[in-house]
Amino acid sequence: KACGTLQNIGGWLNVEVRDEEDMYRAADEIEKEKELLIHERGASGMELFMLSEASDHHLKFFDTFSQGYEEVSQKFTSIRRVRGDNYCALRATLFQAMSQLAALPLWLQDPELTLLPEKLIHKYSWIKQWKLGLKFDGKNEDLVEKIKESLTLLRKKWASLAEMRTAEARQMACDELFTNEEEEYCLYEAVKFLMLNRAIELYDDKEKGKEVPFFSVLLFARDTSNDPGQLLRNHLNQVGHTGGLEQVEMFLLAYAVRHTIQVYRLSKYNTEEFITVYPTDPPKDWPVVTLIAEDDRHYNIPVRVCEETSL
Repeated sequence: KACGTLQNIGGWLNVEVRDEEDMYRAADEIEKEKELLIHERGASGMELFMLSEASDHHLKFFDTFSQGYEEVSQKFTSIRRVRGDNYCALRATLFQAMSQLAALPLWLQDPELTLLPEKLIHKYSWIKQWKLGLKFDGKNEDLVEKIKESLTLLRKKWASLAEMRTAEARQMACDELFTNEEEEYCLYEAVKFLMLNRAIELYDDKEKGKEVPFFSVLLFARDTSNDPGQLLRNHLNQVGHTGGLEQVEMFLLAYAVRHTIQVYRLSKYNTEEFITVYPTDPPKDWPVVTLIAEDDRHYNIPVRVCEETSL
């Protein structure tokens, strides 16, 4: 039984303004435009055909979305809209992971974590091409120190949240954290560096002939990311600036934070891809975060999971 209609909830995440193409126009608006074309100046058959196609596409689009949301409402009762910039995937995933009532992940407790920037940059000089996030533009801090500070902040904030005893307290603290832009963008810098670290590990394993997850084969099969250096220059450096994460990079994100990312892809409703899991075969001890994607570019967060009981 459905928990009810999905509702939007306010807060720091609910600031998205959509301005899309015909797929977001009401069907009656398209019909009115057809009438206007006919009565005011006469419309060619091609113009009417294109509007009819737009109307049909519109109806199919919203029918797919409504069915997708109906399916999601079987387990969730509301949706928290995530700010739709080029950090969207990172923001939604990290918020979900950090707001869960769980202990501090073991990988964050590793004392070697904050030594990674110095070790990697010493070994791979091309990492100096790292492009700091938007909030750091124009600043000249040492790259090693800046990334080290970001990793330290990620550990500190996550550890603080892990000490909270109630879900409500943790949720409120996360809301506050993700409204502090200076700290928020530092967290994304840390996660991007962890993604690069995992990419280097996977690439080195592949080069040594070791077995690697299939997504990493696809990751480095792209013309724009034949190796970790190209991945940095052409992809990770663009995140937050001119682009977000691509599908194959969602796998890398999952490996970086060691969480399974389950995504309801509304545009894929009634297909095998409606619920996509990154990675496909995750370790059983990884926590799970759940997101909703409308178009594989923008991610929202389903909240208020229904409790299932049996007599």
